[in-house]
Amino acid sequence: MEYTGFEDLKNRVCVITGGAGVLGSSMAEALSAAGVKTAVIDLNNEAATSLAGKLESKFGVESVGVAASVLDRESLNDAHGVIVERFGKIDYLVNAAGGNSPKATTRVEQIDRAGKSDITGNFFGLDIEGFRQVFDLNFMGTLLPTMVFGGSMTERGSGVIINISSMNAFKPLTKIPAYSAAKSSINNFTQWLAVHFGKTGVRVNAIAPGFFLTDQNRFLLTDKNTGALTPRGEKIIANTPVGKFGQPEDLNGALLFLLSDISSFVNGVVLPVDGGYSAFGGV
Repeated sequence: MEYTGFEDLKNRVCVITGGAGVLGSSMAEALSAAGVKTAVIDLNNEAATSLAGKLESKFGVESVGVAASVLDRESLNDAHGVIVERFGKIDYLVNAAGGNSPKATTRVEQIDRAGKSDITGNFFGLDIEGFRQVFDLNFMGTLLPTMVFGGSMTERGSGVIINISSMNAFKPLTKIPAYSAAKSSINNFTQWLAVHFGKTGVRVNAIAPGFFLTDQNRFLLTDKNTGALTPRGEKIIANTPVGKFGQPEDLNGALLFLLSDISSFVNGVVLPVDGGYSAFGGV
């Protein structure tokens, strides 16, 4: 897909965390297609480096892959040094690292009084470490990169930070309490930062995807043996007016708009990209 009309983005530098993931890699490609120099941060060094090489080859725009954990400030500081040495500056940060896990997921949507003594599949049986891992990945994994990369933006007096929220932040979905809590926190944090950075020249917004099939949610939405939709997946499609899951590239127009100077007075918003899911009342 071509991305035109964003001439102001050319030769700017964007750091994208979780950049080798399903959504992150699509965003990185859109950035490169628009002429943005990208720093792909991922826990998987080989995946980050490979993607950066492909982006340079395909679009002729500089890109670098950097291994770092969004939960380790020291490794993020090291990544910051590598990126600034390579590109000289950082204009944008996209906090795309995140995801869910079966360990932080209940097996049932509601507690049945008849089976209330069996806690293994409900809230009371949740693995607390699994819960903490999912919450930290999504929230702390946004907080720490913002602390590390946002500082150079405020010092320069310009920049844009994009957080990745979820429609799940507005109305929590059944089964995934850790992910719901973390994404709700992202919304609040986005607005808080937009105010805190308001006079520095740095804008902070978020994108709230609807339902996209990723490696982290596929186990909930499709049958691993047949590939058919689970009852949960069917329910989602029935409540999404466009009648399908989002594709990774569906986020990219919103991303480029929020990074571009054409949205220079847009600050502290959480933009839904959900195929109409939030507009549908169920009937």
